[in-house]
Amino acid sequence: MKVEGKPPPFDPKIFLARVGAGKTRAELHKRQIVFAQGDPADAVFYIQKGKIELRVLSQQGKEAILAILGVDDFFGEGCLAGQPVRMATAAAVTECSVVRLEKSAMIAVLRDEPVFSALFISYLLTRNIRIEEDLVDQLFNSSEKRLARLLLLLANFGKEGKPEAVIPKVSQETLAEMIGTTRSRVSFFMNKFRKLGFIEYNGGLSVHSSLLNVVLHD
Repeated sequence: MKVEGKPPPFDPKIFLARVGAGKTRAELHKRQIVFAQGDPADAVFYIQKGKIELRVLSQQGKEAILAILGVDDFFGEGCLAGQPVRMATAAAVTECSVVRLEKSAMIAVLRDEPVFSALFISYLLTRNIRIEEDLVDQLFNSSEKRLARLLLLLANFGKEGKPEAVIPKVSQETLAEMIGTTRSRVSFFMNKFRKLGFIEYNGGLSVHSSLLNVVLHD
């Protein structure tokens, strides 16, 4: 029950949905750059809709995809730890809606709103666990298992909320880069998964929970 004269409790989702001091929202088209590697790191971003790709380019000209992030994910948080420039390029994989929080605004809400601070810390811990799992996956699992796990992650299996049956179009070259194999191997496994009924192509890529069998099988 709302007490007269008392403000409603802080809601992180409402806060992130509203533009205001230090907060702006942008609608991005596919492949639009949010920030480029080497740009000043001066803000944190929150994804309201769509998927964002983080890609890094080495001094030798070799590119690698670090992650593909989705709804309710943050990115660019390195600025909060004193990172002066962006270490990767962030670009829209699909049409996106993102909220930009200036560094000062982000620091203020983390300081003043314990609920938001808890949400953000939980996100960072989950992201750290995901990075550790990615490393173990890369070191010990076959490329077939790595591909199956990546497809499940892109479809949000294991994440709170309803899984996305259809993954926005991601090229086989991108999938190959992310799991450290060749496009031909990805093509081979994708055809195998389709024949086994784990995935479907119907205007997009549909992923079924049965694909977990590939990840869990020894």
